[in-house]
Amino acid sequence: MSSPAIEAVPDILSRLKPIQIGPVTVDEAVLLAPMSGISDLPFRKLVKGYGAGLVMSEMIASQAMIYQNKRTMQMATTSEDEYPMAVQLAGTEPELMAEAARLNADRGATIIDINMGCPARKVVNGYAGSALMKDLKKAGAILDAVVKAVDLPVTLKMRTGWDDDNRNAPELAHIAEESGIQMLTVHGRTRCQMYRGKADWRFIRTVKDATSLPLIANGDIVVEEDALECLNQSGADGVMIGRGTYGRPWFPNQVKHFLRTGEHLPGPGLQEMYDTVSGHYEAMLEHYGPVIGNRVSRKHVGWYTKGLPDSAVFRNGVNNTNNPKEVHRLFHEYFQGLLEQEAA
Repeated sequence: MSSPAIEAVPDILSRLKPIQIGPVTVDEAVLLAPMSGISDLPFRKLVKGYGAGLVMSEMIASQAMIYQNKRTMQMATTSEDEYPMAVQLAGTEPELMAEAARLNADRGATIIDINMGCPARKVVNGYAGSALMKDLKKAGAILDAVVKAVDLPVTLKMRTGWDDDNRNAPELAHIAEESGIQMLTVHGRTRCQMYRGKADWRFIRTVKDATSLPLIANGDIVVEEDALECLNQSGADGVMIGRGTYGRPWFPNQVKHFLRTGEHLPGPGLQEMYDTVSGHYEAMLEHYGPVIGNRVSRKHVGWYTKGLPDSAVFRNGVNNTNNPKEVHRLFHEYFQGLLEQEAA
């Protein structure tokens, strides 16, 4: 007997279609979230290669972009392999946000996304990110300035509000549409919730009802059924996945397959996983250089191998060497051992 969630797939399919963001068509309604320290160029290319419809950069501080901070410029690097992709900007001054948008347009961005959802203390203490939901006049001024600054489509990511007493996302959605924003993404929590509790997918429907713009729902999508239930409750046009991709760059493709068919697409086998992990590691070395690349790759290696046999010993070895050749040797030795066990 099929579950109610599975039976809902035909209804979802009748609604899901390519998302039109100004002149840009996003063929698949499953998107990768912008995540600081995660959605860098190597990870975005990997997720896009597995089939995500749209990928977004890490949040980029507009002021740092204008002053061409080396780390910030690296974060803003794009590739034809990830087309279409969005660069996400954060800031508090309309003029600086507009200038940063122009710089990223010149550097190859397809879409500019404005961050009004980041809950991090260091961001909101500077009155950026979700703090802007407390000042809709300034939020509107930023939206107006960025839209007027570039010929690219501009999108907005936000939360449901600052706290439970101020869930003003529907009002901000209306302001955004009036400003010329082309798509909205709503994370189903307030800023004060941070990542606690459960994302309120039902409230996202009130935002959807407040605007004619394409709307993407975000928050707590970690298994395929979550995506289906989120779409059912929110009425959204697509889903955006963040933490659910940790160690699973193929997960958006599994969600896409499930929404199309109601069937679960198996994850990669050990050989494909080895190829993915080692390829991702090499791409990070190329992107960051061997010292930083080796260090920042460790969290990904941990996520990839979580739950695999004897993975703690393997990770300990990886975390205690700075030699890329030794890391590749450990990769080969570990996965070869697993493949041999599987064959036996």
